[in-house]
This record gives sequence, structure tokens and C-alpha cells, in this order.
Amino acid sequence: MDSSRRDILTLTTGAAALLAVSRVASAQAYPTRTVRWVVGFAPAGGNDIVARLMSQWLTERTGQQFIVENRPGAATNIATEIVANAPADGYTLLLIGVTGAINATLYDNLSFNYARDIAPIAGIMSIPLYLAVNPSIPARTLPEFIAYARANPGKVNMGSAGVGSVGHLAGELLNMMTGTHLVHVPYRGNGPALAALLGGEVQVVFPTPPSSIEFIRTGKLRALATTGATRAEALPDMPTVAEFVPGYEVSAWYGVGAPRGTPAEICRQDRPGDRRGPCRSPDEGALRRSGGRCHADAAGRAGQAHCRRNREVGQGDPQGQHQADVNLLGVRSCHPERSEGSHGRSRLVDRSVRSFAALRTTEERRAQQRDARLLSRSFP
Repeated sequence: MDSSRRDILTLTTGAAALLAVSRVASAQAYPTRTVRWVVGFAPAGGNDIVARLMSQWLTERTGQQFIVENRPGAATNIATEIVANAPADGYTLLLIGVTGAINATLYDNLSFNYARDIAPIAGIMSIPLYLAVNPSIPARTLPEFIAYARANPGKVNMGSAGVGSVGHLAGELLNMMTGTHLVHVPYRGNGPALAALLGGEVQVVFPTPPSSIEFIRTGKLRALATTGATRAEALPDMPTVAEFVPGYEVSAWYGVGAPRGTPAEICRQDRPGDRRGPCRSPDEGALRRSGGRCHADAAGRAGQAHCRRNREVGQGDPQGQHQADVNLLGVRSCHPERSEGSHGRSRLVDRSVRSFAALRTTEERRAQQRDARLLSRSFP
């Protein structure tokens, strides 16, 4: 090898080593400026409340501001697109959740691939939903509400955080399993939907606990049931929907994501290095009081999933194979532990695929149900 080629190789190797060292040094110093945390829903909803609780704690922990930026619309697709196209430097984060997995089954022409373009960092908490009604509704139990909705088809309005939100899914699933006809009215987040419920514009909402629990405790809203597999720790006297509608279960989760390619060293700075997890913070009590279950154990292992994901998608995805991993979002990535809870979330995502496939032909299915009822009366 001549000296010129040897010099070039030496310079190239030295530059690569210098780049690696500078990258590690930069990660160790992270964050050195304000971090924006993009939330895909309007203020005052569960996503917004959780992000603000966690951003306050991260600000205190790191000494740098973590600013929540609400970018509502299109059931978080606008926010996700912003983060997917942001620099992968750790200064733009996304509050992720089950809505991202639902959107992958509902929308055909997204400008991003959720599983490929958003790197999961850590799980925060998992939550059920509540079935909450305006106190003016003459139903004090879930069976009474179902009977009321059946007696008034098309007259009971159901608010949600938007088309494709988990609250929308929960309402449509109840329609499918009970034969009710709740009319969907989408808003730009649980905050506006709850304002409409409090004002009597809609009669029922399936809100997240952080956004609604204080209204329920103070009697401004009436909670009839929780959509989780078990009764909620925060409201133990409230029954589950499944106690009256066997097989019904819907839950959701919150986590932290970043643009694809964000260095794992930086992502580890967004999680406690002592493996205590985001929920083992001064705000743990606040998160639990808001009706959720913290994912302290998941946070410590999320970095490994993030590193694997970066290696997998960093070489391109010509066949779009990572779209097949959508049903694992929030289970193996944000919540890699294989517990009863994670199996429940996996069932939720599977059910979301089936439910939204059916949602596209809801009116046809309702017509079929009406025909079946007519036939059953004609041929007892």
C-alpha cells in the first residue's frame, strides 16, 4: 500500500473515531437546551396532563426545560409527522400511545411508518377508560344506560378525542357488542370532548382517567363503568363493562418516542439511569391518583428495544416489513415485559384492527343486524 493511500485511510479512521467520541460526549452532556415534547391532542386531556406531569419532573431532573407543545388534529397524525421529520438529536420528543397503532390500521396513506420512523424510548403508564355520562342522563348504571341507548337509537351523542382515538374505538366496540347506536361526535382531544359533555352537547364520553377523574369525584360527571379488565384502583366501587358485557375490554397506554436514528446514548438520558423509571419520581403519586398504572419496570429495558429498532430500520425498509410490527407497539417496544397487563394491551391492539376493519362498514353491519332481528322474529 503506497503512503498516500495509507494517509487517506489513517485520516478516515481518525475522523470516524473523532465523530464517535464527539457523539458520545454530546450525549453525555444532553440536554444542553430546551427539549420540546409534542403532544397530538389539545390541552386538558389525558395525554396533555401526563406529558405535563412528566415534563415538570424531567425539567427538575435535568436542569433544562422540557416544554409541552400541543399539535392536535388527525388523531395524532399531525404530531407524529412533525416528530418523524424532526432532527434525530433528542430535542424533539413525542408522547406516544395506542392511538398510533390504531392509526396504522385506519389510515391507508400516511406519510410515515409509525413502527419504522418513531423510536420508542420508555413506557410511562397504562390506563383503562371510563364510561362517563352527563348527570342529566336518566341512567345510574351501565345496564340502565344500554337500555336507554337502545330505546333512543341515533339520539345519544358520544364525544371522543377524535376519529381513531381509543375513546372512539371503545364506543364503537360497545355499539357492536350491545346493539346500541351511539352517534360519534369527534373533537380535537379529550379536553374539548369533556367540555362538551359537561355542557350537555354530548351525552357520553369514554375519557381517559387523568382527564376526567376529578370531574367524576366531584359529581360533575357520572362514571358508570371502567373499560379495563379489572376494577380501577382509583375508583374501586365502579364496575367493569365486562361485568355486564362479557368479553368487552379496552385499555390504553402512554410512552415517550423520538425520531428514528436518535442515538441510544441520548435516549438513555431521557430515562433514569438507576432503572427507577419515570413513575418512581416525585410525581408517581400524582400519576397513580390520576387513575393509571405506572410502567417503572418497562423503562429500564426500553433502551435495548430502541437500539434493536434503530439497527433494524437504519438499513431501510424497502418492503415495509416493519408495518407488521404495529400490533406490538407498546408491548415489546415501550413495554417489553411479558405480563398479564402486556398481554391485555396486545389483545387491545388486535381488537383495534378487527374493530376498525368493521368500522368502515358499520352501517352495513347494522343493517345486517336489523335484518337478523327481523328474521328471528319471523322464524322463532
